Amino acid sequence: VTLDDPFVEEQAKTDSRMFMQLNPPPVTIDEIQHAPVLFRFIKQAIDKNRSHKGLFCMSGSQPYQLMQGVSESLSGRVRILELNGLSLREIQGDSFDARFLPTDEYVVARSRTAKEPQSIWHIIHRGGYPELQDQSQDWNAYYADYVKTYLERDVRSLKAVHDLTAFRQFMVAVASRTAQVVNYSNIADEIGKDVGTVKSWISILETSGIIYLLQPYAASELKRATRSPKIHFRDTGLVAYLTRWLSPETLACGAMAGAVFETFVVSEILKSFSNAGLEYRNFVSYYRGHDKISVKGEGGVEQRECEIDLVIEENGTLYPVEVKKDSSPKANAAAAFTVLDRVKGKVRGPGAIVCNCAAPMHLRDNLMALPVWYL
Repeated sequence: VTLDDPFVEEQAKTDSRMFMQLNPPPVTIDEIQHAPVLFRFIKQAIDKNRSHKGLFCMSGSQPYQLMQGVSESLSGRVRILELNGLSLREIQGDSFDARFLPTDEYVVARSRTAKEPQSIWHIIHRGGYPELQDQSQDWNAYYADYVKTYLERDVRSLKAVHDLTAFRQFMVAVASRTAQVVNYSNIADEIGKDVGTVKSWISILETSGIIYLLQPYAASELKRATRSPKIHFRDTGLVAYLTRWLSPETLACGAMAGAVFETFVVSEILKSFSNAGLEYRNFVSYYRGHDKISVKGEGGVEQRECEIDLVIEENGTLYPVEVKKDSSPKANAAAAFTVLDRVKGKVRGPGAIVCNCAAPMHLRDNLMALPVWYL
């Protein structure tokens, strides 16, 4: 039953007990955030029959309001499942469903079904929303409607946002910073708002599933590590639309190509964990430190700050991942991986540089280059 139907919504709000009787479990209630009063009745029904799981499935396209109702009424009684945009595997019809790890075992298993897309930048630019997989769907019109609906339906209903024009400018400012460490002051200066407002609006973007804040890796041995999270948009097509890269070709050659490619890779890895039924927040982080490492470049040895785009932690092992849009990555791009050797009680596992190379290849012991379509 869907509460998109105004008559059904009215009944759910004004005569909730009758609504529940007419729609007995097992039942899926879509857009339940329109009638938050139902959460109280669902709680009562669950508490009367705790031994039976899955009696109620609740879904909604406004995560902020949906999660507010869940946290207030159903805490400890529900399992929360995120429905992400389609992954590259899903877009290509690939049945492989294991979570990503940069190990030889994973690569061997992945090689059985992995297939190179005709144009990875077309997929990155198109985005992962299901409707856009119909190539006849106008890309610009779809995202224009999406942003308008998000602002006028989801954002307008929030007391924290009074100026939709300013919030639109804010979304563009954040999109231009995807794959960057969040700097609240810098965003505040650009849009003419105070830091408190920016923090509140960042929280809205995260809760409503527009962005993901990738947390920094923390260990007592890494005392000079950055403590701020990194912004990643959930959908690269939305990033391209907001920052006005209107074609795959201009995006691939533009100033934001590296950042958008990194966001795409991080998003695909998160989806691989989520689609395997795992809470990715428990597994992934990034590292940036103010300590220097020596890297051999074309002009000689350079001193650079340590940065690892993604650190996957599992069973006491740290798997470092670097993201490069190049097709021929060099091993020194992973020079910062050794900083993880300082972490006591953990083991540094195999690492990978995810890139646009044609096939998996070992660059040195414990380091391989992986094509993006092996995720």
